[in-house]
This record gives sequence, C-alpha cells and structure tokens, in this order.
Amino acid sequence: MTALTEYQRLEAPGLWRAAPEDQRTEVVVSIGDATLIITDMRDRALTHWSIPAISRANPGQYPALFHPDGDPGETLELRDSESEMITAIEKLRSAVERRRPHPGRLRLISMLASMVAVAALALFWLPNAVRDHALRVVPDVNRNAIGAALAEQLQAVTGPPCRAPGGLEALSTLKNRLPAQRGSGTLRVVRGGLASTASLPGGTMLIHRELVEDYDEPDVVAGYIVAERVRMRAHDPLGRLLDHAGLIAAFRLLTTGSPGEDALRSYAAYLLTAEAPPIADELLLDGFRTWQVRSTPYAYAQDISGETTLHLIEADPYAGGTPDPVLSDGDWIRLQGICGS
Repeated sequence: MTALTEYQRLEAPGLWRAAPEDQRTEVVVSIGDATLIITDMRDRALTHWSIPAISRANPGQYPALFHPDGDPGETLELRDSESEMITAIEKLRSAVERRRPHPGRLRLISMLASMVAVAALALFWLPNAVRDHALRVVPDVNRNAIGAALAEQLQAVTGPPCRAPGGLEALSTLKNRLPAQRGSGTLRVVRGGLASTASLPGGTMLIHRELVEDYDEPDVVAGYIVAERVRMRAHDPLGRLLDHAGLIAAFRLLTTGSPGEDALRSYAAYLLTAEAPPIADELLLDGFRTWQVRSTPYAYAQDISGETTLHLIEADPYAGGTPDPVLSDGDWIRLQGICGS
C-alpha cells in the first residue's frame, strides 16, 4: 500500500485508555506494518491496532477519538495539533475501505446488471422469439382468416376485386400456370391503391389492374407474380405484418388467433405505401426458371431503359421462348377486360 509506506516514519503523542474504567495514559503513536503501534513514554509497546480494524468515534470532531472496531471501550485520543497523524490514520482507513468487498454494493450492481440483461432480453430477443414461434404454430386456417380480414381493410382504398366473368376464368388459368408453393395462391386484380402487387397472409396476391391493362403480353404480369411469389417465400406476409404490428400483436395472435383490428388497420395503411422488400437478381432468376417465365419483359417493365435490370435481361433463362405460354391470346384478352370499363 503506497500510503502505508508514506506514513511508516510518522509518530505523534496521544492519550490511550485500555478500558472505560482505566485512567488515560500518555503514549506515543506510530504507524507500523499495517498496524498502529501504541507505546508508553519508555518506548514499551502497549498494544497494536490493525489499521483495517480502526474506527473513529467522532468523525470531524476534535480531539479525534479512535478505537478498535467492535471495542469502543479502548480508545486513543489525538489532539487537533496532531493533524498529520489524524490525516494519516483517516487516509489509511479510507484506502483499506476501498479495498474491502462491499456485499451491498455488489448486490446492487448484480441486481442492476440482471435488470439490464432482462431488459435487453425483452427488447432484442423476446419480440423475435414470439414472432418466430407464432409463424411456426399459427395454422393455415388462421392465416387465411387474417388475410381475408386484411383484404377487407384494404378495400377502402383498392376497391373490391375486379370480377368480370371471362376475366375471372382467365385469372384462374393464370393462377394454375403460376402455382404458389405455399398458401392458396389466389390472385385478385384490384382497381387502385397498389404500386404493383402485394401479398396477404394465407397466400392471396393483389395485382394492380395496370399490370394486365397496360402491356401487350401476359409475360409482364406473370413476371410480377413470379417476383411476388419469390418475395413471399423470402418474407412471410404474416411475418411482415407482425414486424410492423409489434410484440403485443404477436402475443394476441398466439392467444386469440388474430393480431387484432388495430394491427390490421395499421398494417393495411402501411402495406399500401411501403416499399416491398428487395429481392436479389439470382433469387428472381431462380423463380423465373422454376415457373418457366421469361424475365426480360419484367425487367423492361421495371426499367424501360434496361440499365438497372440488365442482369435479368442478359441472364433470361427463357430468352428463346418458354416451353408453355403464360396464357393463350384469348385468355389474355379476357384477363385484360377483368375490370370492365
């Protein structure tokens, strides 16, 4: 201990009493090896006090009164003129106190650390854990019901699905040509509200009418459907809903089978304006190969110049034509009229 070495040559007179009934005796106080040495005027050692076990009976008052910890009957009195010795004893006591274990402080630190760990767990781990568990255990019938309820919320903006009879038959043919790998795979053409396509829990896909009305070939809308099918595979529509709605909606889904009306209403507004999660070109090309659709028409629909979608054009798996057409000319014409006038 640096402070101990600093004060080992320090001496001071004082008054010592072994017990309350004894007379005070003039003594000389010096600092030894981790002890306070009390000697009489003939330099005979009367007692040794362990510095870690010294207590002060009257902090801040003078004359300073010290005693061994746990034995207030034995005392050492130092006058205020012996300030250097008093300061030395106090400094050594403080140094020792800092090095002592503090169970209360340790308990407090441990408790705070535990609280921080629990808070971090709740903030970072719990939401994802609840979300992922919900996605694993929610049955398809609940997914379909959530998708239907969400579709009702969306109709205020998108309008009801287009239902011209011939167009519905052609849309069913397109659905069979591009089957979903999970969920119902239902396709619905809507009049507005969407940028292009959107997927709902349960597998229903909404398609903006422009994708069937504004292009000369069905491969464009087929490309958008393929891209959305790939996106659904990479980003579960129910998972996207729970990511937006949060932990309470996930708990509610687990306990009641529905995320709640507020969550559906909020997500419906979000879905109509949010950018769809991006898809890597290689995943898209795998999708075009899987569903046997040309990627070039979709690429030019995304960027008429082809500059940002050049890879989809150059790596088109069916540049020379698909084994099976997306739709016959007659079905394509009927699909283009699905929304009527």
